[in-house]
Amino acid sequence: MKYTAPVQKGDLIEIEITGLGSSGEGVGKYQGFTVFVPGALPREVVKAAIGLVKKSYATAILKEILVPAKERTEPLCPIYKECGGCQLQHLSYEGQLEVKRQQVQAALSRIGHLAIEALPTLGCAKPWQYRNKMQFPAALNAEGRLEIGCYAQSTHSVINTPTCLIQKEANNQVLAAVRAWMEKYNVSAYNEKTGKGIVRHVMSRVGVHSGEIMAVLVVSVYDLPYRQELCAMLREAVPNLVSIIQNINKKPTNIIMGLKNRVLYGKATIKDSLGALSFNISALSFFQVNSEQAEVLYDKALEYAALTGKETVVDVYCGTGTISLYMARQAKRVYGIEIVAPAIEDAKINAKENNLLNAEFICGDAAVELPKLLNSGVQPDVIMVDPPRAGCEEKVLAAMVGVAPERIVYVSCNPASLARDLAFLEANGYKVQAVQPVDMFPQTYHVETVVLMSKVNTNK
Repeated sequence: MKYTAPVQKGDLIEIEITGLGSSGEGVGKYQGFTVFVPGALPREVVKAAIGLVKKSYATAILKEILVPAKERTEPLCPIYKECGGCQLQHLSYEGQLEVKRQQVQAALSRIGHLAIEALPTLGCAKPWQYRNKMQFPAALNAEGRLEIGCYAQSTHSVINTPTCLIQKEANNQVLAAVRAWMEKYNVSAYNEKTGKGIVRHVMSRVGVHSGEIMAVLVVSVYDLPYRQELCAMLREAVPNLVSIIQNINKKPTNIIMGLKNRVLYGKATIKDSLGALSFNISALSFFQVNSEQAEVLYDKALEYAALTGKETVVDVYCGTGTISLYMARQAKRVYGIEIVAPAIEDAKINAKENNLLNAEFICGDAAVELPKLLNSGVQPDVIMVDPPRAGCEEKVLAAMVGVAPERIVYVSCNPASLARDLAFLEANGYKVQAVQPVDMFPQTYHVETVVLMSKVNTNK
């Protein structure tokens, strides 16, 4: 018998919200049928108009809050409802920390089938103005007006953002100066559909501890018009600006950055630090966007690694070596493995500049390089892993199990892929000891998690 959903497009329903979805939207059941309601919170009763109806779920538009949650708060941002940059400003910060813990817990239970409780989320001391990196697209709206800001959620429609409340103030200063320059000199915004126009993205980076600021303009041309005027306006508007970079991206792609940079003013890099370590950051470098919480995250990973100075650590997906070098200060030897060659070059420079001679970086596939290390006589005591959102490839997990470290410290930005990978490791000789969510991105649904796993002693 064919199943028929109990709702149709346009229906106005009353529904109790019982949780949040993976993108921060409210989730409830209507006659046993799952309905997603963006803007609704757990423990609320709302009226919602059904929009999209699928076989196993529907989406709906929030129309009225009949019973509000005590954690509901008024968003500070005037464009919050239109903008897709934040998803949880309508939830108190204490509420955000708890739903992030619940998000991790739900993945552990439902996907990983793991019988362990996630610890309370480690919150951010300053949950506003925390982002040290801004990258906003530029576009013309239907009336021909310039828009620079975040994309509306799940679209490529740009929401004009005069000031972003989660950005460091210097980023907002860069944004205002570039906007004024484009308007004054009629410099065109790039059109994704036609491939015409010049300015694709406005980007900036703040060295939180150094105070140094970099402005980056991602453009579709090499000969940037009015570039001297741009430099003059930026230097006047932004104190501590030490670098202005023109990044050239001529490809018809949604990848933000091109591979070619041109220094228009000052230096090619800025400096920042994490703990006692200093880093050179270029326009293309990866660096955690929340410097203060990155230290909280890395300190927790270091605590779980339990280093005494005698251990060998292998950092899989090491990127530019930030966690590797954090570990190297307290380990006997650290090997970082990363398949992206430019990241490995950055890691080597960072190791040299921090005088950490016990860190070695290898460019290659971890599934290949881990067995090579073992065959060469390297026996890791700890494996550190911080993969992309998709998690670890199974061949990498198998290689980790094959080298049999005493401890695995897993840092994840995606609870679903984390739970899947933990289940594989638990089925292959490891036990989850602790799960610690860390709030790196206040006001959004994103959550980082640090997990400690220990090898099961089969001799007992």
